[in-house]
Amino acid sequence: MTKLIANHTQGQPGAPLLLTFHGTGGDEFQFHSLGQQLMPKAHIVSPRGPVSEGGMARFFRRTGEGVYDMADLAQRVEDMAAFITQKRHETGASQVFALGYSNGANILAALSFVRPDLVNHIALLHPLIPWAPQAQPGLAAVRVLISAGQRDPICPAPQTENLRQYFDSQGADVRIHWHPGGHEIDQGELLALQEFFAV
Repeated sequence: MTKLIANHTQGQPGAPLLLTFHGTGGDEFQFHSLGQQLMPKAHIVSPRGPVSEGGMARFFRRTGEGVYDMADLAQRVEDMAAFITQKRHETGASQVFALGYSNGANILAALSFVRPDLVNHIALLHPLIPWAPQAQPGLAAVRVLISAGQRDPICPAPQTENLRQYFDSQGADVRIHWHPGGHEIDQGELLALQEFFAV
């Protein structure tokens, strides 16, 4: 298993665990402070993607825009599942929240397709899942927020809608937030995140 570098903030005893996953070229600090703002009492853990693409950190390899190395993705998902299992044990958290942006959203979504038991509340900001995931009845116990730009050149709106329909068909509690722009995160998304994590 690849040892992941991560930024940690200790939360209060009995508090939830919140994981944040950066986008391509980000790092373990990109969304860590946002996590602290969203859930100030939580344990916050922000891993750094272990793959380098031209010096930019990613969570799994790809051969082109939207063309994923699926064997590498499967191994990285397995490694991330072990990492999250360890963090759940260390913190004793019974509720686990996570947010991921772009490449971080993709690893988080891919994780939920095979291990829906690990994260209870998933926020996917501008995900791109260019394959049809297999049925996963365990997602019926998961809350999902998807946020996206209607004119996102990297994550086309029809594929985002396909992902929403997939989660809905598996029985997940899924909601979607659209903004009129592209791949950037706008203020409305931050408000949607705040509402989603206020449980």
